[in-house]
Amino acid sequence: MGQVVLVTGVSRYLGGRFARRLTRHPGIERVIGVDVVPPPHSIGDAEFVRADIRNPIIAKVIAQAGVDTVAHLNVIATPTSAGGRVSMKEINVIGTMQLLAACQKAPSVQRLVVKSSAAVYGSSPRDPAMFSEDMGPKSLPRSGFGKDSVEVEGYVRGFSRRRGDVQVSVLRFANIIGPGISTTMTDYFTLPVVPTMLGFDARLQFVHEEDALDALAAATVVEKGVGLVNVAGDGVITVSQAARLAGRMTVPVPMQLSGWVGQVVRRSRLADFSPEQMQQLAYGRGLDTRRMREVLGFEPAHTTMQAFQSFVDAGRGPKPVLMPRLVETARSAQGWVERQANVG
Repeated sequence: MGQVVLVTGVSRYLGGRFARRLTRHPGIERVIGVDVVPPPHSIGDAEFVRADIRNPIIAKVIAQAGVDTVAHLNVIATPTSAGGRVSMKEINVIGTMQLLAACQKAPSVQRLVVKSSAAVYGSSPRDPAMFSEDMGPKSLPRSGFGKDSVEVEGYVRGFSRRRGDVQVSVLRFANIIGPGISTTMTDYFTLPVVPTMLGFDARLQFVHEEDALDALAAATVVEKGVGLVNVAGDGVITVSQAARLAGRMTVPVPMQLSGWVGQVVRRSRLADFSPEQMQQLAYGRGLDTRRMREVLGFEPAHTTMQAFQSFVDAGRGPKPVLMPRLVETARSAQGWVERQANVG
């Protein structure tokens, strides 16, 4: 018999596409997708079950279906799409706790795959050129998605100790980008004016959405768990290079004003930036992907540059909403820089 896979977060873009992709895999017999709302897109032959992973009822879904593999993709990076930061925290942290408690009680569960993020490494001026999986952050994320991801991984480690018989794989993805996915980073590069950190030109790594799906599929069907694995496309691209490729006007903003600019962008509903994301745009982040190749046995089809180019080629132009306000904010920041220079 083939695997019975439960996929969380199927109403979101990546989760829905992943569930649909698994239904075409010859080694998988049944795919069950769960979420709090029905998916707005096709999930192929996967079965949809309306269930909230924050509710203990998820244990009944796992037990009744005889699920042997759980793919947890419902860790949300954008507060706006989750209904706010409080709701996002509940889904990410409380939801993961309940899901793992259900997995712990289910003897049928033999594999756990968790979509995590390189945000667990944070971003700081003391970072190494490349983070390997055995390295910790130099500056621990203190809020937002990064902090949630750190907590989620902590709960997964606890689960792994309690259920040593379960094969566990945690994939730490670089920023996922592509022609269809919408993230804080794609929102950033579709701004009519892109704020950059004055004096910095961060190195960014991306992974193409198709490669992200393929990596998750590889971890789902592999016989042994791979533990922690970084997933990213080869090479890096700087913020200035990416902005030029996207055809965006940039304005340098001092680090002291990055929080203010982030608030204006959030309130304008143009993008959803946390302080940690603003730090990444200043200091960047690099991932060592040797374990991806040697342990997971996965080779991305796209480099970082190719992944970003696919996003640009999709023709996702700048958002017109409240564009005058953002331009005014950019001019105010530029004026502050000039006044400080004159004072100096």
